[in-house]
Amino acid sequence: MTDGSLIVLAAGGTGGHLFPASVVAEELTRRGHEVMIVTDARGIRFARIFGDREVKVISSGRVTESGLRTKLEATLALGKGVFEARNTLGARKPAAVVGFGGYATMPVMLAATSLGIPTCVHEQNAVLGRVNRWVAPLVDTIALSYGKTAFMTPGRVEKARVTGNPVRAEVAALADKPYPGLTADGIVRILVVGGSLGASILSEIVPMAMAALPPAVRSRLQITQQCRAEDMERTRAQYAQAGVAAELAEFLEDMPERLSWTHLVIARAGASTLAEVAAAGRPAILVPLPIATDDHQTANARSFEETGAGWLVPQPQFTAADLAKRVQKLVNRPEALAEAAAAARRLGKPEATRLLTDLIEGMARPGGQGSRHKDNMKPEKTNPSDTTLKRGVA
Repeated sequence: MTDGSLIVLAAGGTGGHLFPASVVAEELTRRGHEVMIVTDARGIRFARIFGDREVKVISSGRVTESGLRTKLEATLALGKGVFEARNTLGARKPAAVVGFGGYATMPVMLAATSLGIPTCVHEQNAVLGRVNRWVAPLVDTIALSYGKTAFMTPGRVEKARVTGNPVRAEVAALADKPYPGLTADGIVRILVVGGSLGASILSEIVPMAMAALPPAVRSRLQITQQCRAEDMERTRAQYAQAGVAAELAEFLEDMPERLSWTHLVIARAGASTLAEVAAAGRPAILVPLPIATDDHQTANARSFEETGAGWLVPQPQFTAADLAKRVQKLVNRPEALAEAAAAARRLGKPEATRLLTDLIEGMARPGGQGSRHKDNMKPEKTNPSDTTLKRGVA
């Protein structure tokens, strides 16, 4: 489909929502479509990832906030956002509107459905997000990253397709490259990633754990770590004092290259991070953010652990002593790392960008509501009637 039709992508103000949208925007543009991005005031700080594509900012509100005044202000902002989105969509007449979650998505999807425009929401996590749960009854299609996703009621399952979470082409290409060999005395490359904003807990614990390893192991380590600016000096000094080779940066621009030679990842369990780690086929020690909405990072990490691709470590149990033991054990058993890497590769969906873009194009065609691959994209029918989510249970 290369008719130049307009596709609108809506995403809220966090990297986890906006990064997949940027990947899909790139693919839609490559296929000949015009793309407009709609976000809110928080999301505009990520505008650079969309290049020269049009970015529209609308009002949105956190309708889940407590307090009568706060709820009233959020409701008014939502209403204003719906009005703004209806004006924009009515004037531009897009062939389809796709939401990637976050509060900016809600007014856009409400406006699109009221105008009869084909709609789809994409869920990056193993838990259907709150905004996506609210708009799920209205949209035509729900695209999932995981076959087992919490809060998928029978009605939602009927309109769901599993596409995976889109990753950059450079990362997807790593699926065809072998896991780097690890010899008995060779360099062990560890990549530490805290998500789009970094994670102070990783800067605190990882250097202490590496310093606790035997000298023979420490001398083999090569650490690359994403680090918050306020943690940088202290973390660098700790590695230097321990005699561990380490490279620190606030943001890793060349993540695909880093992943290509990494033996082990230590990370939060955000959706974009795990999508890239799995697509590249790299084993991971995962420390979910304990305050993540609906504990979705634990659900994401559990998918890794259940398939043998990694190890879930709740933050209260993430200590320097425990991490040192885990790393020493894995370094001494390279076959365990290789097995986990193979499991991660099986879990990964490097074709996610193509599948989701195909789904969008199929939906945007006159009379079309899905993709030609839809029979192979249905979610697992485990227990779709169970909509509860206990902490730590997806």
